[in-house]
Amino acid sequence: MGEYRIERDSLGEVKVPKDAYWGAQTQRAIENFPISGIRFPRPFIKALGLIKYAAAKVNKELGYLDPKLADVIMQAAKEVADGKFDDQFPIDIFQTGSGTSTNMNANEVIATRANEILTGDKHTKNPVHPNDHVNMGQSSNDVIPTAIHVSAYSETAEKLIPALEHLHNVILEKAKQYQDLVKTGRTHLMDAMPLTLYQEMSGWARQIELGIQRIKDTLPRVAELAIGGTAVGTGINTHPEFGKRVAEELSRLTGHPFVEAKNHFEAQSAQDAIVELSGALKTVAASLMKIANDLRWMNSGPIAGLAEIQLPALQPGSSIMPGKINPVISEAVRMVAAQVFGNDATITWGGALGDFQLNVMLPVIAHNILQSIEILANASRVLADKAISGFKVNRERVEHLVGRNPILATVLNPIIGYDRAAEVVKKALAEGRTVKEVVVELGYLTPEEAEKYLDPILMTTPGRVTDKIK
Repeated sequence: MGEYRIERDSLGEVKVPKDAYWGAQTQRAIENFPISGIRFPRPFIKALGLIKYAAAKVNKELGYLDPKLADVIMQAAKEVADGKFDDQFPIDIFQTGSGTSTNMNANEVIATRANEILTGDKHTKNPVHPNDHVNMGQSSNDVIPTAIHVSAYSETAEKLIPALEHLHNVILEKAKQYQDLVKTGRTHLMDAMPLTLYQEMSGWARQIELGIQRIKDTLPRVAELAIGGTAVGTGINTHPEFGKRVAEELSRLTGHPFVEAKNHFEAQSAQDAIVELSGALKTVAASLMKIANDLRWMNSGPIAGLAEIQLPALQPGSSIMPGKINPVISEAVRMVAAQVFGNDATITWGGALGDFQLNVMLPVIAHNILQSIEILANASRVLADKAISGFKVNRERVEHLVGRNPILATVLNPIIGYDRAAEVVKKALAEGRTVKEVVVELGYLTPEEAEKYLDPILMTTPGRVTDKIK
């Protein structure tokens, strides 16, 4: 360990690195949970700092906390929120399920830093005590759920939703360039009736639009905070107005509409709001997976695939095949979606395993929800800026393929009947000819009628072909 100092807690003495701001309880957790090396992310630590700041301020205003101590706690907590002590949060996310170790980690770091400000030395407990002062009016059981909600709400509102809105706008702007470009539709990966590229991409845009709305719909529940419930939801050892006032202060600090939970027993025993948010994130991930897959198929080739579009060439695609370019952004987005699906399963199980008055899967829920938010936000921007905005359309190939699509004969059903239309399709496929050629050769339409009815652009708007029939 190198140089160390001796810290003490209710279990006895512990050796702590000499320069560490944490104390005995954090050190025990470091030693007890050498599991993954995964630590709590920056947004969660920021939320912890803000909560401790707000708690000290409210306790000062309520007359519970000495103003001198409150002020230095607030200063230290603000430094934690600002990221100045991220290296002092070393505990693995796989730890005690309440997150008590991480709450105490924050209490000890803030207390030590506050004492350093007051005395010039890194005292862990004097004059500011991590439990008596920094954790005043709180429990890990309401602090950690509150930190999950504050960080998840903030990251969703500040990063994910803007990223999805950007993706939505990029899709629509790109689609507008191709309002009259007719392409072959596909169902079951097989040729189907035509549509415009704009119409196809408008479906993507609507998926993202609905995803944004689904996420926003969850946020009022995420905005409810457990703080004020302390140990089991009764609010023991805290002022009746503490939860309400801390929520108001967190709203002031973040600009988000946080409120005290309507029912503290629900807020601490369950994580249903985060499970709900995760479900919305999973839906968005499914949308991104679909869009990324469509892009991969449309880009496939360039000789033996669909080759309807050409995605930007971002990097060499093979260590052995010269000149090969792969749809790397689509592939990355698909992996993000798969990770979010897995995270959602973990969050769902975590939410379901609340026992009586406390959910004890909180750290892993925090890690997974924040990772899902982060990677979805980043993937959305990358997909927009490095794939969709820059792809090129192989217009000649698209128009050639749609003109040779035998399924265009579907539009002839009201004119010559389904059976004759099927006969035309079969013959056109077998002989590699166009529907126009075959339907005229069989005598079912004149050349003029075939030209009039089999215009692909008319087939992309309901009623336009049937109007011609009339």
